[in-house]
Amino acid sequence: MFETLKEQPADKILMLMQAYREDPREQKIDLGVGVYKDASGNTPVMRAIKAAEKQLWERETTKTYTGLAGDPVFADAMVELVLGDAVPRENVAAAATPGGTGAVRQGFDMIRMANRKARIFVSDPTWPNHLSILKHMDMEVVTYRYFDAETRGVDFVGMIADLHQVLPGDVVLLHGCCHNPTGANLNISQWKAVADLLLEKEGTPMIDIAYQGFGDGLDADAAGVRLMASKMPECLIAASCSKNFGIYRERTGLLMAVSRDAGAKKLNQGTLNYLNRQNFSFPPDHGARLVGMVLTDPELRADWMAELEEVRLSMLGLREQLASELQRLSGSDRFGFLAQHRGMFSRLGATPEQVETLRSKHGIYMVGDSRLNIAGLNSATVPVLAEAIVKSGI
Repeated sequence: MFETLKEQPADKILMLMQAYREDPREQKIDLGVGVYKDASGNTPVMRAIKAAEKQLWERETTKTYTGLAGDPVFADAMVELVLGDAVPRENVAAAATPGGTGAVRQGFDMIRMANRKARIFVSDPTWPNHLSILKHMDMEVVTYRYFDAETRGVDFVGMIADLHQVLPGDVVLLHGCCHNPTGANLNISQWKAVADLLLEKEGTPMIDIAYQGFGDGLDADAAGVRLMASKMPECLIAASCSKNFGIYRERTGLLMAVSRDAGAKKLNQGTLNYLNRQNFSFPPDHGARLVGMVLTDPELRADWMAELEEVRLSMLGLREQLASELQRLSGSDRFGFLAQHRGMFSRLGATPEQVETLRSKHGIYMVGDSRLNIAGLNSATVPVLAEAIVKSGI
């Protein structure tokens, strides 16, 4: 039977990771993989997570199953973190998932259950796994313009023009903050314009928020999500805890379905529970338990917020240093966008040939579309990257 299977395309980022590991050069820089690294090149366990794990080890008495939707403490805490007081808690159904990717997949499943003819509008570009999952699920994808290759900012005129194609029942997938792979983000007035258009067109927003706290701060990064949730009759939100809690391997995410009222919430909650049961029964608990503990303990929460702010400011500092160094070496302001982007990623605007030159001649690894991970740098490697960028003709 299995001889009928076809070879699947390899994941380009995983291939890049492998190539970097096999490169024997001592002087090499990994800007490809999407994880935060500190100045030493490590991805540390956050202080509050460590403290919570010690507490959990002391007081946990069972490893039995959680409910189908996971730990309610985790769900309540994450709904509050992402949505604040934008909508009443009783209007939000929520279910824990295996990471943000699991939340995205469950969200697409929920859409397909509700409307098999729904088209999913996705930004051009978007996180490649969005497209891979949608292709695997055989769901129709429509791209909308998002990134302006000249300014390296948001092509908002093009975006709005393309979203005028939305029909009732279609879904528009948006990045909550720190757009991956570009780093270019909507401002709050643009979020409002998108919400108004979706209300007019009777489209439904689905928001993927994987980097809350990495851009302009926890509340600022969630402002667009909160505005959208408060204005729309319904929306889906897929949240990840991998980055802002540093628990990548624990696979901790949450899918939220915001509805008009508590009655609709009951139906949505039942659907989320059903989908979890069909796909993996019970969600992972360890990471979710830790997040719930951190967010509900004032001391742990304060320490987590302080460390997260250190991470955010570190990335902003690296952005400013890189933009300044490139301005000095090139005599041009064309790289100023790097200081304006937010989050771990920026799209440099290099050709695939220039990206290959960076790798082969300078030992600098980034994704082929020239997405670079700012968090893969430190103050010593920024000048190395800047010189290589200029020498490569970018």
